[in-house]
Amino acid sequence: MEEVTQVPPPVLERRVRQRQTTVSVLKSKLKHGVTCSVPKVRSTLTGFFPVVRWLPKYKLKEYVLGDLMSGVIVGIILVPQAIAYCLLAGVPPIYGLYTSFYANIIYFLMGTSRHVSVGIFSLMSLMVGQVVNKEMFLAGFDLNEDSKASGLVLNASLGSNLTIGSPHSVELMGVQCGKECYSISIAAALTFMVGVYQLLMAVFRLGFVSVYLSSPMLDGFATGASFTILTVQAKYLLGIKIPRHQGYGTVVVTWFNIFANIHNTNLCDLITSAICISILVAGKEIQERYKDRLKIPFPTELIIVAGATLASHFGDLNSKYDSSVSGHIPTGFIPPQVPSFTLMPRLALDAIPLAIISFAFTVSLSEMFAKKNGYTVRPNQEMLAISFCNIIPSFFHCFTTSAALAKTMVKDSTGCQTQISSLISALVVLLVLLFFAPYFYALQKCVLACIIIVSLRGALRKFKDVPAKLRASRDDGIVWLVAMFATALISVEIGLVVGVVFSMICVIYKTQNPKVSLLGKASNIDLYEDVEEYKNLMPPLRVQIFRFQAPLYYANKNSFLRSLYKAVGVEPFLELTKRRKEEKKAKEMSSKQIKANGDKSNGEVVIGLVERELDFHTIVLDCSAIPFIDSTGMATFEGLVKEYGEIRVNVFLANCNTSVIDLLQKGQFFGKNDKDMSSRLFHTVHAAVLHAKDSYAAAESRSENSGV
Repeated sequence: MEEVTQVPPPVLERRVRQRQTTVSVLKSKLKHGVTCSVPKVRSTLTGFFPVVRWLPKYKLKEYVLGDLMSGVIVGIILVPQAIAYCLLAGVPPIYGLYTSFYANIIYFLMGTSRHVSVGIFSLMSLMVGQVVNKEMFLAGFDLNEDSKASGLVLNASLGSNLTIGSPHSVELMGVQCGKECYSISIAAALTFMVGVYQLLMAVFRLGFVSVYLSSPMLDGFATGASFTILTVQAKYLLGIKIPRHQGYGTVVVTWFNIFANIHNTNLCDLITSAICISILVAGKEIQERYKDRLKIPFPTELIIVAGATLASHFGDLNSKYDSSVSGHIPTGFIPPQVPSFTLMPRLALDAIPLAIISFAFTVSLSEMFAKKNGYTVRPNQEMLAISFCNIIPSFFHCFTTSAALAKTMVKDSTGCQTQISSLISALVVLLVLLFFAPYFYALQKCVLACIIIVSLRGALRKFKDVPAKLRASRDDGIVWLVAMFATALISVEIGLVVGVVFSMICVIYKTQNPKVSLLGKASNIDLYEDVEEYKNLMPPLRVQIFRFQAPLYYANKNSFLRSLYKAVGVEPFLELTKRRKEEKKAKEMSSKQIKANGDKSNGEVVIGLVERELDFHTIVLDCSAIPFIDSTGMATFEGLVKEYGEIRVNVFLANCNTSVIDLLQKGQFFGKNDKDMSSRLFHTVHAAVLHAKDSYAAAESRSENSGV
């Protein structure tokens, strides 16, 4: 017979790379880090304070008008929001103005984004407020702002916490601290811890933590938190005096308390809320509809605050109708004070989610607007900037800050060019702090609640997008729903944890149940694709090509094996067991025939029938969609080669990336000195198929020659 020549597969030669040892890498980094020179000091300082780089290059004629306009507009929006968000944070209004002022100044010096507006943010204020109210509750303070709660309140331990008689106080840092003092002390200590965590994350380059906060999870978390904010503010709309619920299920318990005390609704607050919400929503709708014609946003919030303050003052609504008002807001600044270190151990865990969320929102917003406007930001410097926006203001009676989407969008739409606009906004807040703060005394709290609730329209509108999310990606839609419901129905902190864990579980589930397929060859071209997805593909004769679209590691090893056995239709262990049983049965039959007639040839014929052939002689594993494997994955490959080899089926690997090849070489998958590498590993599926056919033909030729 004519001898079949075996075509050698194409070989790619790997580059030899000299990898540095860990010690040498550490030495070089240490040498680079401790080296001191004038250029390096200058580079470090300008890197730490980016304003030194861009301010001397400021184009006055080109930039000043846009920066001035956006700074004034954001400052005007910022003042009523700074006062309003203090309701969420559980601190008096003056501290919201302090927070807005200092955060804008520090980010002006240290931020790398030209458009981000850093300051008070509703989500951060809510999370701060929950911690403040929890600690106030534990310290024995009355959580009701007006010191007299409405009738029925669903909170079993509330009675033991109400103080009757003289005002309650606690000793803090050697000083007797009342309700206002203790609340801002908690907020400042919490803010200091948040800043320290963010600083440590920046120093140790832990920004990768934010990659685990997927976009659907963050959207669901923000929407659930928005619903919680709406719930917390609902009592102010109705003028019902109930304390904020402590613990899990804030939304459910708060709505129960509201409906249980609905008969105590303050009609003055209700009417004021209805009027303010109508005007605010109408103003927002008009602004959105005619945003192309309006050059600057209409300051609806400021008009509402000014009008409501005048109406409350001249109508004497607080005295006549018992409407809750903001109260005295002092002018000027309070002397700085070191945050209370005695409170920090109790706040250490509470500060972690605040640090992560504050950093994640700031970096994502800065990168989003940098990409939109054609420049770059430094994420690690952003983390440093937001950390110092929390550490330094904590000494000046401020609470936690982050980038705020709504105000950032306003800056971008009003012609902002640089962070000079933040400086202008800080000056607007400074004017209020120095001169106008006392005029907000008569401002009703229900008006502030209206401002907060209307600002949530964007987040609450995302409920309409749920069907589209589920259609686009069922997994992302489910992650959004789980994060939203966990945040709204349990708590904000638990919602964040549940959202992150559930997102990771979804990813793990995908790797454990990936798409698998058998491949076929396109006509007249060396291309192999999924036979179920594409038409006119022909599987190679007696060769099975299997693709597994996930990493192969300990968690999905069994899924890989099940999928492979099901796809090719042969499980080697069962096939071998079946053959052995048939061989044993054949031997028994042969021995009986020998005893009966003494003829040995029949036994040989029967035993020969056991050696039946399968529909295929080779399995090619297309590893193009396997990004990595671990030791368990390598052991799985070794087991397949051995087990299928026992039933005379070859197993080849194709399209492996270099990291997979390196691991297989280190584990001696290809034998000592990689002697079997050229016969087991191929750079393309087609090369593996050709080698399989040639190897089988050569084996058949040898078998026929030996038979002859």
